[in-house]
Amino acid sequence: MKISARNVLKGKVKSVSHGAVNSEIVVELPGGAEVVSIITKTSAEQLKLAQGSPVYAVVKASNVMIAID
Repeated sequence: MKISARNVLKGKVKSVSHGAVNSEIVVELPGGAEVVSIITKTSAEQLKLAQGSPVYAVVKASNVMIAID
């Protein structure tokens, strides 16, 4: 796989929660950190995502905001 995004995080699916239109995918990264993605239910089904599936979380953003209290 070749992709232009620089932030590609390898992990495994911790959970999949399907809604009527979208699915929430929780990806567990090495070390235990988690990334949550909302994708279409159709995409989740086509990718055959299930608990334990190896996946890549790809982050492509032109801005990363930082906030403090």
